[in-house]
Amino acid sequence: MSKQIVIAGGGIGGLAAALACARSDCQVQLIERADAFGEVGAGIQLGPNVVQVLHGWGLKAALAEVAAFPAALQVRSAANAAVLGSLRLGERALSLYGAPYATIHRADMHQVLLHAARNQDNVQLHLGHCFSHFELGDGGVGVQTEQGIALQADALIGADGLWSRVRGQLLHDGPPRVSGHLAYRAMVEQSELPERLRSQVVTVWLGSRLHVVQYPVRGGAWLNVVAIVHGKVAGELQNWDHSANAQDLRAALSHTGSALQDLVGAIDHWRLWPLCDRAPMLGAHQQACGRVALLGDAAHPMRPYMAQGAGMAIEDAACLQQELGHEASMEQRLRRYAQRRWQRNARVQARSIRNGEIFHATGLVRWGRDLSMRLLGEKLLDVPWLYRGPID
Repeated sequence: MSKQIVIAGGGIGGLAAALACARSDCQVQLIERADAFGEVGAGIQLGPNVVQVLHGWGLKAALAEVAAFPAALQVRSAANAAVLGSLRLGERALSLYGAPYATIHRADMHQVLLHAARNQDNVQLHLGHCFSHFELGDGGVGVQTEQGIALQADALIGADGLWSRVRGQLLHDGPPRVSGHLAYRAMVEQSELPERLRSQVVTVWLGSRLHVVQYPVRGGAWLNVVAIVHGKVAGELQNWDHSANAQDLRAALSHTGSALQDLVGAIDHWRLWPLCDRAPMLGAHQQACGRVALLGDAAHPMRPYMAQGAGMAIEDAACLQQELGHEASMEQRLRRYAQRRWQRNARVQARSIRNGEIFHATGLVRWGRDLSMRLLGEKLLDVPWLYRGPID
């Protein structure tokens, strides 16, 4: 008989898990607290390691319709716009890693996965149902929602994000930690920008205690811009999307050069995210225990300084698909999933924290960073161990 899987959370990670479990011939029931599917946010970057998974799921054509595929990544000085280093993407990524590097609006990625999941006969989606708690029993796990539905399954996958309730019950390890960094995010149609501000490559602007990332999305028609500065917001942290005053951001970037200030000044509407994360994973027990497993931000929330948050969730889902296809008890399958994933996730978490320190460096460290970038360029910016995908 088909295994029954309940997934809590209908974001990118949850839908990727639903698709992966369905492809492993499981019967999937996904619960999502929102009354309608709709991913908000801005852009995300998908390294070749992630694009390869999506292509393997038959989503190559769907991805090509909505994503952009930048030919290069460049690092520039926030002070004077000088190019510090560059990394060829495009054909180089395809040749080296078997898939291109993509940039995509988060909502578009969500829709690609949602369409694919809905096309699976063995996926049932429950909207307007918020996970309440789970109960372990003989040979299964019971899942209760706040709205009163009770589901029985062979396994529960917690893909309910940074503030995961599934994690809270499973690990009892408290809330995420506050990073002290704020992310201002904006999307703008490139046609609305002066021609000199339009771009079809990924650009990272490095300054003192700040950095800005820009890249094309929606086939290159739109530009996604993210500015990360130090600070904190008032109010409830779980309300991740705060209104933002463009003047506050412009003031934070007042000591940067005119090129970066021109870009930020051309955009009037911003949203504000206080960034939170958790310490790098310490073991497989933080990704699965018995018949309950965690996936994506529920397991390993990370700072966005490797652009791999969504990517690691999709990799998790691909690994889960593989393990569910093996002949073993459900506990053994989930244990193997966790054992295969936790070290790679921890490495990306740790590297993301380190990258943030490098991106925001001041004084001599900043000088050394810029010099190293100029001398080593592509060798420093490429991440082969990440982009070639997990190797077990």
